[in-house]
Amino acid sequence: MPTALCKTPTAPIVYVAGDGSGDFNCDGKSDEVQINQALKFVAENSAYTTVHLKGPFTYTINSTIYIQGSNTILEGDSDAVVKLVNHAGWETMVPLIGSKGSISNVTVRGFEINANHNGNTELSKGKGYYNCIYFGRVKNISVYDMYMHDGHGDGLRTYYCENIQFYNNKIYLLGHDGLYAIESDNVEAWNNRITCRINSALRVWNSNNVKFHDNFIDSYPDAGPGIQVQRSADVMNVEIYDNLITNTYGPGIWVIGTEGAYDKTLTSCYIHHNIFNGTGTNKNIQWVGGVLGSGFHNVLIENNVFEGVHNAAVVNMYMTYDNAGPSGSGFTTTIRNNIIANTTPRLTWNVREGQGTGYGILNCLPKSHNMVVEYNCVYNSAAGDYKNVNHPTDINVDPLFVDSKNGDYHLKSQTGRWTGSAWVKDSVSSPCIDAGNPSSDYSKEPEDNGNRANIGRYGNTIHASLSGVGPEPIPEVYDNRLREASPDTVYQDSTFIDVGGDERCQIQGCYVV
Repeated sequence: MPTALCKTPTAPIVYVAGDGSGDFNCDGKSDEVQINQALKFVAENSAYTTVHLKGPFTYTINSTIYIQGSNTILEGDSDAVVKLVNHAGWETMVPLIGSKGSISNVTVRGFEINANHNGNTELSKGKGYYNCIYFGRVKNISVYDMYMHDGHGDGLRTYYCENIQFYNNKIYLLGHDGLYAIESDNVEAWNNRITCRINSALRVWNSNNVKFHDNFIDSYPDAGPGIQVQRSADVMNVEIYDNLITNTYGPGIWVIGTEGAYDKTLTSCYIHHNIFNGTGTNKNIQWVGGVLGSGFHNVLIENNVFEGVHNAAVVNMYMTYDNAGPSGSGFTTTIRNNIIANTTPRLTWNVREGQGTGYGILNCLPKSHNMVVEYNCVYNSAAGDYKNVNHPTDINVDPLFVDSKNGDYHLKSQTGRWTGSAWVKDSVSSPCIDAGNPSSDYSKEPEDNGNRANIGRYGNTIHASLSGVGPEPIPEVYDNRLREASPDTVYQDSTFIDVGGDERCQIQGCYVV
């Protein structure tokens, strides 16, 4: 047992503190020494699983903290801070928290990492310096409830890892990607709030079985795409959904295949039920927009909202308008059941005459990339709704959002639409109700759903605006009462009566079970 251990800890947790109350105790200088001693103790004693950093305290480190064994949890109080020392001078790819060997079942949770950008300005951002967490060849990783900020590198970077969960984190102004998974399998990131300073919020390279969902992403000037999907080899199966991506400097999502990526049977990217607002604000590049792609096959973009996006909501292009990009041909992107409104020109000043910018849907690579455009609503694009695409089933009308200026992209409905807490009726109905592809699934939409999917973010969801003149949906509180109530229970202020089976009759003033 190391001499730093002041007492025998109670399994399974070993405590590290800055006030003398821990099993290992720090003084605010080179605190990685005691933290690594605690992690070594856990790795060598199977009854122990967890090293807990007690707060309030700032643990200043001058070299890497290493997870040294499988089945290890490194956790901390929310006011426990791991901070990089000023002028650390480490080599590139040396992280604040790393791993040793091929280990499994590693969790990092609950505390703050201050990567101390301002104390280390002698080194450049985005060059691999001072990544917050970098794991290689680790299986079963969970990183959650973390606050990582003000850095030169990535939040979590993985290389040849499997089964990665990254959720409920706040990432602010790091120097590269919030999450960067390289050659990794089974990657999921959700419920993160990420403000980019350089590069992307979420990024994968040659990684398979990826899900990015329910994240809020915005950026600081000089950042890149909100989400970056990149492939040069191997299988990729990626799903991106239910995210709010706003005011990114680069495109909202960049899907790119590079040299060697042209076996089209090996790629799939499904982008659905996201909101893109004002993405692509960079004044110095042409490759901005909502979803921008090249060299990637079998991309399906479905039931999203693009509002006020710069350059084009969906665009096939490489780095510039006249750059053909990677070689290869036959790449297909399907754009279905989306609402694209108020696309604006990109902010780059050097647009040559005849190029144009501000399209709804734009294909700059028509010889090698095909766009299948089906049942979208494209409206009020600055340069025109389309360029180099066919669109026989689209509509080009005001979608009648409830309040797009304040981020409410539900569709107005005379029959009923969801406010977040109740169903209300409007004086008009959106033309996007029941306007989706007739073959698209609508089973999640409440009745009356017109037996057809809505266009936009809430199409085929439980919050889809209603069609027809059918009854209002039963609020969730009554659904719960139906399950829990005894016979003959009466509830006020509803308009339905359950008369057995699936039959309902409309009455006024009570609800009878």
